[in-house]
Amino acid sequence: MGRTCTTSLFVAGALALAACGGGSDDGNDAGRERATTTTEATATTVAAVPATTGAQVAQATGPQVQVYASASEDEPTTVLDNPNENGAPLVFLVEQAQGEWLNVLLPIRPNGSTGWIRAADVTVAANPYSIDIALAEHRLVVHKGDEVVVDTRIGVGTASTPTPGGKYYIKELLQPSDPGGAYGPYAYGLSGFSNVLEEFNGGDGVIGIHGTDEPEAIGRDVSHGCIRVDNDTITQMAAVLPLGTPVHINP
Repeated sequence: MGRTCTTSLFVAGALALAACGGGSDDGNDAGRERATTTTEATATTVAAVPATTGAQVAQATGPQVQVYASASEDEPTTVLDNPNENGAPLVFLVEQAQGEWLNVLLPIRPNGSTGWIRAADVTVAANPYSIDIALAEHRLVVHKGDEVVVDTRIGVGTASTPTPGGKYYIKELLQPSDPGGAYGPYAYGLSGFSNVLEEFNGGDGVIGIHGTDEPEAIGRDVSHGCIRVDNDTITQMAAVLPLGTPVHINP
């Protein structure tokens, strides 16, 4: 299967994780799963923690957020919808503040894109969590401040469809209808995209972190870009990690 994490919205409100790195890399897409936006996506959107702690996460308060190339521009370069295409709240990782403006990491191509949004269009809260991924070591570590919360082995992309390195953040949490399926009980969509696949099975090649029905493949280069963890671990992560959590993917 070896699918990259791609999501698309059905009219009925269901989600298709069309290609999220589940299964072995044999080109078989039979393991596609339907999912619904889990309640954790809203319940853990931004943790209520002291403003001096951790990353700053901005959550949209209106139906859209206009994004500008700089704080001095008159016209936006893009407009993003809230909620997003999968029904999750629109969130951003704040890079810096400048008066009434915020420079934020954006969930769009190309990877690493940033833009300026008006502070009045969002609420901002701190998030003490972060995720560090070492691709060569097949290792994922979740920190809460200086505390290690999770330290686990992972499956990553193959040489031909690698997991892209860089700085991202969690933009959505999805719950597949079959917790024993290719994506496990939960799948996080990240703000990054495959650098190899522009689209896959109707989606735009979003990368993600999710469970798996093949735990024996963890520790190997097996996916089309997504990161796989065992189902117990993704369940633990889904219970505590807010949307907007920074994700650093290193070689």
